[in-house]
Amino acid sequence: MLNHIILIGRLTRDPEMRYTGNGTAVTNFTLAVERNYTNQQGERDVDFINIVTWRKLAENCAQHLGKGRLVAVDGSLQIRKSENNGKTYINPEVVASDVRFLDWPSDNSNRGNNNNYQTNGNNENKNNDNGNNFGNLDLDDDFDVPF
Repeated sequence: MLNHIILIGRLTRDPEMRYTGNGTAVTNFTLAVERNYTNQQGERDVDFINIVTWRKLAENCAQHLGKGRLVAVDGSLQIRKSENNGKTYINPEVVASDVRFLDWPSDNSNRGNNNNYQTNGNNENKNNDNGNNFGNLDLDDDFDVPF
């Protein structure tokens, strides 16, 4: 059996971090992901997908991400069921095992810096662009990823 999902999208709001009763960090955010095809009006529909991160990955996401940031999420789909007033609600969410930051913050806030971070549950790799010429890219423009 296989339960693996990879998403690329933008955060719809700042991440929300909290701690469980035993002190484990958990961060939630929503990712806006465009579909690969256009509708009858020539526009791309967008899906809003809830993402959950745990432990060190949760802390890194809460510290370095903010609304509008472009990320790639690697994880698995989880369906939570809850009941309220006799009604059953189905809540799909992606439990992330890895989050890659695909852009830089548009302002000079404390949510990260001009480095490309790759985070996962076990470690954090910080890669400067060491000699790569990214200075002529306009990262504020939306662009299509070629895959």
